Amino acid sequence: MVCLLFLVAPLSVFGESQSWGFKRSVNGEQPNAGPELDELLKKYDSAYKGKSDKKVIYMTFDNGYENGHTEKILDVLKEEKVPATFFLTGHYLTSAGPLVERMVKDGHKIGNHSWGHPNFSTLTKDQMLEEWSKVKDKTEELTGQKEMLYTRPPEGVFNEETLKVAKEAGYKHVFWSVAFVDWHADKPRGADYAYDEIMKQIHPGAVVLLHTVSKDNADALQRVIQDLKKDGYEFKDLDHLFENQA
Repeated sequence: MVCLLFLVAPLSVFGESQSWGFKRSVNGEQPNAGPELDELLKKYDSAYKGKSDKKVIYMTFDNGYENGHTEKILDVLKEEKVPATFFLTGHYLTSAGPLVERMVKDGHKIGNHSWGHPNFSTLTKDQMLEEWSKVKDKTEELTGQKEMLYTRPPEGVFNEETLKVAKEAGYKHVFWSVAFVDWHADKPRGADYAYDEIMKQIHPGAVVLLHTVSKDNADALQRVIQDLKKDGYEFKDLDHLFENQA
């Protein structure tokens, strides 16, 4: 399961299908998705970054299938006392139940990445609601987590209707401001590569997206967290992000 990263935001976001995109962070400055996208996300209580004057980072992970690295990621997060949100699909919920249970037990949140990973811009309202409800129900069955506030669209594909339906259903879309091509599990590039890709994009208010299928990410994560702490960054959960929107 992949989430696409585009460097430049599309010019029009109303009505038609869009792939999430932004101009990447440079020299610690926040990335920019453009005023049109910024206003659209604000309208539907959605976000991709926090405040620019606070050295806070929000860790998020997308889990489409288990590749043997999530346990190490959870170990690091626990040791470093870093909260995270894991956006899960139906496949992950039905195939990696013990890890899902551990996520909640360790104090992390489960987010909704849809049941079958479809293109949401092609779905009816009822189909969208079914995708979300199946994830929410299975998560509650496995973990007891009743509340599910955050969703992330498969492959970052969305339009105004998907944002609108999500808001009506009680969801906030969470996009991202730091990401790189890390979902090709069969093409490892090493922990240093993952570390460098993350660190060169970091900025105040960063919403970091990582895929747990990547051994590179698992191997780089502790060094990333420790070095960012040394640089004065704090790690908060998504509740903090939305409680502190400008």
